[in-house]
Amino acid sequence: MSDKFARRMGTVHRSFIREILKVTANPEIISFAGGLPNPELFPVAAMDQASHEVFAEIGASALQYSTTEGDAGLRSIIASRYAGRGLEIDPDSIMVTTGSQQILDICAKVFLDRGDKVVIERPGYLGAIQAFSFFEPEFVTVSLEDDGPNLEELEETFKDGAKCFYAVPNFQNPSGVSYSLEKRKGVAELLDKYDVLFVEDDPYGELRFSGEDLPSVYSFCKKPGILCGSFSKIAAPGFRIGWVVAEKRIYDKLVIAKQASDLHTSTVAQAIMRRYLETNDIEAHVDLIKERYGRQCEAMVEMIGKYFPSEVSITRPEGGMFLWAIMPEGFSSMDLFDLAIKDKVAFVPGRPFYVDDSGENTLRLNFSNSDEKKIEEGIKRLGASIDSFLK
Repeated sequence: MSDKFARRMGTVHRSFIREILKVTANPEIISFAGGLPNPELFPVAAMDQASHEVFAEIGASALQYSTTEGDAGLRSIIASRYAGRGLEIDPDSIMVTTGSQQILDICAKVFLDRGDKVVIERPGYLGAIQAFSFFEPEFVTVSLEDDGPNLEELEETFKDGAKCFYAVPNFQNPSGVSYSLEKRKGVAELLDKYDVLFVEDDPYGELRFSGEDLPSVYSFCKKPGILCGSFSKIAAPGFRIGWVVAEKRIYDKLVIAKQASDLHTSTVAQAIMRRYLETNDIEAHVDLIKERYGRQCEAMVEMIGKYFPSEVSITRPEGGMFLWAIMPEGFSSMDLFDLAIKDKVAFVPGRPFYVDDSGENTLRLNFSNSDEKKIEEGIKRLGASIDSFLK
C-alpha cells in the first residue's frame, strides 16, 4: 500500500507538539507544552447567549451553505477593529477562514511550487513549517534577534531569489520576540525593494500586556502582501475562525483555493461569533486576557530567575503566550524532556522549530494556560530537572 501515497507524504511528519500533548494528558503532569489559551477566560455565558439568539432569529440560514468569502457582517466588524488600530481595511478584502492554519495551507497552494525559496524566522512557527512542507519548498532561515530579524541576513536571502517571507512579528511563536518599530520599517523596505511576497501572521498582536502597540509590517509595505488574523486567542479557539487580508488579485486566488478546500468556514460558528461581537465588549474582554497573561508571564519569569540554573537564558515577552529558553551549547532539550516528564513537568523541545536540525539546546514554555501557583510548582520541577541535567 505504501506505493499508493503521494511522494510529498514522505517529507511531512506529524506535528511534534500534537504528539507531545498526548504524553502530557496525565493530570499529574504540569504542562507548559501546549499553545493553549486559558479556558477560564473563554466567554462561555456570552457565547451561549449569542448562540441562542442566532438560532432563535436566523436558525435556518445559520445552518445553510454560505459564501466562500465569509459572513459580510463579521468581515465588517473585523475591518472596523482594524480601523480602531489605525489600519484602513476594505471588508471586501477580508476572507474568513477555518482558523489561521488554513490561511497557511491555502497560501502554500496558491504560491508555492516545488523548490521555491521560502524565508522563515529561525526559530520558526511549526504550523507554518508543516503547512508549507507539503509543497516541497526550499526553506531559508533568518536569525531572530531581540528586536526582530537580522536585516543583513534577510536582505541576503531576498537577493538570493526568495519568493516569500513568512513571519510572526508580534510575540512570535515560539520565541516570544516582537519586532521593534525600526525592524518593521526595515523589513518593509526590503520586501518592497526585492518584490518579495510577505505573509504576516498576527494571531497574538492584541495580547500585548506591556510596552506600546506597534503598527503591522503590512501597513508599511507599498507592494501587496498578506495579513492573517484570528479569533482563537481572544475569543474561542474551538470555533476555528480566522481571516486573511489581501488585495484583489491575490484575494481572488485565495478564494479559489479555499473553495477547493472546504467551500466555506462554518456558517454557524461565523453567525455566533458575529452576534457575540455585536452584543459584547470584545475590547474589555481582551483587556482581561492581557491582564491575566501579563501576571502569568511575570510569574514565570520570576520563578525562572528563582529556580533555573544561571546558565539558562530566556526571552522576556511583552505579550503573547510563550517565552523561549536557551541552555548551554551541547545539551539537548529532547533528552531533557524525557527527564522532565519523570518529574511530571512538560515543555516543547526547540529543535522542531528549526528546519536545519539546529536548536538542540532550546525549549518553548507556554505561560497562558497555567495559573501562578501551577507556574511556580512547574518551574520549580523543571528547574530541578535542568539543574541535574546540566551537571
